[in-house]
Amino acid sequence: MMDRQGRGLAETVWTRLDRKAGAITELTIRQLRNRLSTWVVLAVSFLLLICLLALFVGGVRDGWEPIDNDNDSHDWDEDGYPAGQEYKYGSDANDPFSFPGSGYFVQEGYFEWGGVGQHSGNHTWRYVTGTFTYNWIENSLIDGEVFLDVSNLDVCPDGELFEDFWLDWGDGCLLAENSILVYEASFTGNGTLRVEEGWGGAWGYMEDVFHVDPEPASNYIDEDDIDWTGDPNKINGFDDDGDCLRIGWPGDPEPQWWWEDRHEPDRNRNGIDCDVEWILDSDGNVIAIYPDDNVDEDPSEENLAYEDAHRAFIIGTGKIAFVMILGIFLPLFLALGLVRDETENGTLHYLLSKPIHRGEFITYRILGYLIVAGGFVLVMSLLMGLVTASLGPGDSIFRLKDVIVWFGIAFATILALAAYGAIFNTLGLLSSRYGVYIALVIGVYEFVMAVLTLGGAELIPVLSVSHWTLQLIDSIVLIVWPNTIEMHLIATAFELPSGITAFWNPPVHTLGTESPFVSGLISVIVLMLITSLMILFGQRQFKRREIM
Repeated sequence: MMDRQGRGLAETVWTRLDRKAGAITELTIRQLRNRLSTWVVLAVSFLLLICLLALFVGGVRDGWEPIDNDNDSHDWDEDGYPAGQEYKYGSDANDPFSFPGSGYFVQEGYFEWGGVGQHSGNHTWRYVTGTFTYNWIENSLIDGEVFLDVSNLDVCPDGELFEDFWLDWGDGCLLAENSILVYEASFTGNGTLRVEEGWGGAWGYMEDVFHVDPEPASNYIDEDDIDWTGDPNKINGFDDDGDCLRIGWPGDPEPQWWWEDRHEPDRNRNGIDCDVEWILDSDGNVIAIYPDDNVDEDPSEENLAYEDAHRAFIIGTGKIAFVMILGIFLPLFLALGLVRDETENGTLHYLLSKPIHRGEFITYRILGYLIVAGGFVLVMSLLMGLVTASLGPGDSIFRLKDVIVWFGIAFATILALAAYGAIFNTLGLLSSRYGVYIALVIGVYEFVMAVLTLGGAELIPVLSVSHWTLQLIDSIVLIVWPNTIEMHLIATAFELPSGITAFWNPPVHTLGTESPFVSGLISVIVLMLITSLMILFGQRQFKRREIM
């Protein structure tokens, strides 16, 4: 269509619109660029992200230490044997007097607790406190540090035990030649024991004692990896370390006391001992994992935890640093006074004397602010993406999907910047005096709602910008990394340490489709709707205001 002068409407209408938009936007950018506060805010934000990036690089340089996920490499009772070896031999991993080859104590008699008495003979004395005068005593340690080492005893101090001096539990001291004072000690010897008043103990002998060399703790780390074939119809999960099948174990695998957990090789009740049942939906996605006891419990960190930690850093930084800090921090300082400051400086009357509609003025001001704040976020996300993609785990030289996720985080953050910018700008229009205080309250509220969203809350946080922004990131992560939900389920099913479970939740607003595309689209629509409504509300208030 043409006007009366023969010019296209595109030239007469849109060109003028573009000129007005460009002029106000350029003015806003120039003003923000010339403010010291803008550079201070951006510098602080830059330093925050650089510190996080430095932590990431430092973690990569330090490498990844193997983690004993099932805790069977620890020597809990300090008897020299890792817990996994004790389980194998049926000894108690929490009792220093029970270890592989230690046999078991057969009690022949005991002292009444709280009384005074003595007994003579050639016995193994158990948890006794008193004076032992001996003809013969075992002078060396028995398979570890559990029996009294008589050869290293010091001379007893002057005075009475428990009154003038104390002994460590299980220790003793020399009273005279062939005479020792002991406190809750265990040893083997021939002699006479006079029990201390108020204490007790027992005597007997050890049955089925034999020597077993302690195994190194490293034998029980990264010993039982995840065995998932991708086909739920096949047998999945393999008891690599044998602590589920327990074939050929010399010890009793069943608990000796009622409070101990009873081992169940078919806890998932699928009729197959020591396996893992993987449940898939119609699209082939893992939706549930049911492992038997002690199967796939100690995977290699290189195969799972390193990738988990890498993704957790990206997701956690994106949510906390970009959305929860920058997303609220930048608008609070840059958008609150977009129109209010012009009023206080006396320049608003001059600007509005031009052929510019008041509603357009607000829109273009927010656009200029978004170019500054959004441009900073985009550049920083690109920097973070390049570093994490270059140093991340895996065989590829460059992890392109990392960069895509970072751009998704930047997109979500820019939508949050727009929403918060519109909200805070409107607050500045409503009250030049109290707007900043109201904005601070809203900022705290949004931060709390973000924390609740991170914790998995679904209902209360929906009345916040942060909730929809964080869900958008969750959706983007699942779109780019579809197996994130599988890693989430693996960490939960096998009780593995996971950063993903701390920072990521499956999207909840999917309209029953379970699709991350649907939840992502809904989040974008809600954020854009909030921004538009707040701009319209601000425009309405601005139109009613008398410019002095």
